[in-house]
Amino acid sequence: MAAMLPKLFFVHFRDTSFVAEEDDRVVGFLCGFRSQTYPDEAYVHFVGVDPAVRARGVGRALYERFFEAVAPRTVVRAVTSPVNERSVAFHRALGFEVDRIDEDYDGRGEARVLLSRRI
Repeated sequence: MAAMLPKLFFVHFRDTSFVAEEDDRVVGFLCGFRSQTYPDEAYVHFVGVDPAVRARGVGRALYERFFEAVAPRTVVRAVTSPVNERSVAFHRALGFEVDRIDEDYDGRGEARVLLSRRI
């Protein structure tokens, strides 16, 4: 999992990007940032949780830490693939709402679910 971590987030967005460790190994991470364009928004760019520790609250804890870090921003945004039903369900369980599905978000035919949560 550590090889998947984009180092630039932990260098340039260290106040809003986090790792979760267990027994000296990374079991989860969240990389996000405060929007420079929209002062009341923050964005979660990349999240991962080791499948061996899923359903133990690691992802929720990472998001809660992010929410605290970006306060007093009032909206957190995230994007996921519509075929990733587990991700959509996870975000909904955290209080995110589906704003819309953009059929060409990441290029022609690259649909994404746009999510937001007020904090």
